[in-house]
Amino acid sequence: MMCHLSAFVGWVFPFGNLLGPLVFWLAKRGESKLVDDQGKESLNFQISMMVYAGLALVLGFFLFVGATDRMFMGGMIGVLAAAPFLLTLTIFQMVFVVIATSRSSQGKKYRYPFTIRFIK
Repeated sequence: MMCHLSAFVGWVFPFGNLLGPLVFWLAKRGESKLVDDQGKESLNFQISMMVYAGLALVLGFFLFVGATDRMFMGGMIGVLAAAPFLLTLTIFQMVFVVIATSRSSQGKKYRYPFTIRFIK
């Protein structure tokens, strides 16, 4: 449960959404197969969310740079392209971390949607 819940540390510290689950997973993974599984799941989800956010920022940047003759319009297009996606990712992340925390506190495994499995 703490592997999922500790992802909210990212709201206070940069990269806390990765460091929180990583610390709990490394400290407790030997105690339980559920903790090992859910720690990996939490880390994979947080890494995936960072990848998706990075892609949105890169897209926004290229849309911004692509309109050099009209810098203001290019900036607006870049912001308009990236901001809704980043907002959606943030809400998506919050909702599914709460769901995963609830399920794992009941002793059930949870699989996040749209997660790239970096750690097997």
